[in-house]
Amino acid sequence: MRHFDYIVIGSGIAGLTFALKVAARGRVALVTKKNRAESNTNYAQGGIAAVSQPNDSFAMHIEDTLRAGAGLCNEVVVRAVVEQAPERIQELIALGMEFTREDTVSPDGERGYALGREGGHSARRVFHAKDATGREVERALLAAVDRQPNIEVFEHRFAVDLITTRKLRRAGENRCLGAYVYDAQSGAVETFVAPVTALATGGCGKVYLYTTNPDVATGDGVAMAYRAGAPVSNMEFVQFHPTCLYHPQAKSYLVSEAVRGEGGVLKTVDGREFMNGAHPMQSLAPRDIVARAIDREMKRSGADHVLLDITHKPAPFIISRFPNIYETCLGFGIDITKQPIPVVPAAHYQCGGVVAGLDGRTEIPGLLALGEVACTGLHGANRLASNSLLEALVCAHHAAEVVGDATAMEAGEIPQWHSGDATDPDEMVVVSHNWDEIRRCMWDYVGIVRTDKRLLRARSRIEGLREEIAQYYWDFKVTSDLLELRNIATVAEMIINCALQRPESRGLHFNLDHLDLDPAWAQRQTVLRREP
Repeated sequence: MRHFDYIVIGSGIAGLTFALKVAARGRVALVTKKNRAESNTNYAQGGIAAVSQPNDSFAMHIEDTLRAGAGLCNEVVVRAVVEQAPERIQELIALGMEFTREDTVSPDGERGYALGREGGHSARRVFHAKDATGREVERALLAAVDRQPNIEVFEHRFAVDLITTRKLRRAGENRCLGAYVYDAQSGAVETFVAPVTALATGGCGKVYLYTTNPDVATGDGVAMAYRAGAPVSNMEFVQFHPTCLYHPQAKSYLVSEAVRGEGGVLKTVDGREFMNGAHPMQSLAPRDIVARAIDREMKRSGADHVLLDITHKPAPFIISRFPNIYETCLGFGIDITKQPIPVVPAAHYQCGGVVAGLDGRTEIPGLLALGEVACTGLHGANRLASNSLLEALVCAHHAAEVVGDATAMEAGEIPQWHSGDATDPDEMVVVSHNWDEIRRCMWDYVGIVRTDKRLLRARSRIEGLREEIAQYYWDFKVTSDLLELRNIATVAEMIINCALQRPESRGLHFNLDHLDLDPAWAQRQTVLRREP
């Protein structure tokens, strides 16, 4: 049994920021599924939105966020996040984060930051590190973690389930005491105990067949919190990034929205621009609108993809602004300075999640939810580009202020993990088959465009698979693959059930049987709760 003051599950921007801010006040366990740099953050290309120029304002950033969120954002949360963005950016810079600067030098000898513009933004306000912002964020934060002796990093550890007083059948309120954690290298399940456990596990892109997310994004935090009794909200709002590279050998490679921000134009395979009549912002429209427009064009023409064309820009500019995208596409035989990029939408971001405040606090004392795993009300029905890393920074900051010094907790006797009569799994084909079936079912029936019939069909399929997986979970010893399968099945069912609750089309939830906005559902959340 391992005792700490804080347990942080996940090593993206939210988890690392929170760990660094509380490390001066207690011992921190940083638990991560793979190596410590493997997270959704690490793959983020675009950047972090923050107002910094005279021609921009907090009011404009707030309005852009509310507009993208399709009437479902919590305006108090939006205002707080936007207004605190500049200060959080400066903290990152102080930690060693290197944002891209302008080529030109000002009269006072300074080079300003080269701000980008992305879909849905009315001004240039995106701080970025060329087209690999997430990688630079991880580098800076992990370097800071290495300098902090109070943080102990546990790599290749998979959180199985949260430990709660309810689970231990104790009287009184349901409180989080820690987590059972599977060591993928030894095969043992360890017991981590702390007064504060922070979920910072990211999203659930791997629930879908095609996604921009890394393999670790299997919705683990949402599934664990739900099983522990925390309410989960708005899971029907899964954002599909409009531009994922379409190539047989390219696995989930995101083509940043910044390409459109710098003038990239969406075209059909025969070269026709199709966003002109879809939205006043054309190719720079919010992601839900662009993804649906692409989906519509692909279905209309029968094409497997559309094209993103930035060849009208000077080649040196393209190579300098998008060095990683340029090199990656070139590796697949596509010279983006001369050829348009074949792209398709892919599952990208989970706008719903564990119900949490701006400070990360959930309904369960001792349990925080930070970053993509949480539903704070910032994103509403559709996230504005480059607001996600920002949300993680702001909420981690508030969470660290709220928890203060880790208070002593009387955990009592906590039983060690017991496998009982479970044996080593003998047919892993069951896991791989169910994994593929869930992801294809979700892609076919619960994707960009939905119908009631498709959703009911998907629910029936997933319910059957969940029962089979549950039986397999109890019969055999846990493995990383089995734990991920269990979680994606749980999260898939949540997405479907939330989608069936909402009798309208709003933001990322587009249902052909309910095409109009329903005024009764403005500011109304879908909520799921597992009863004890």
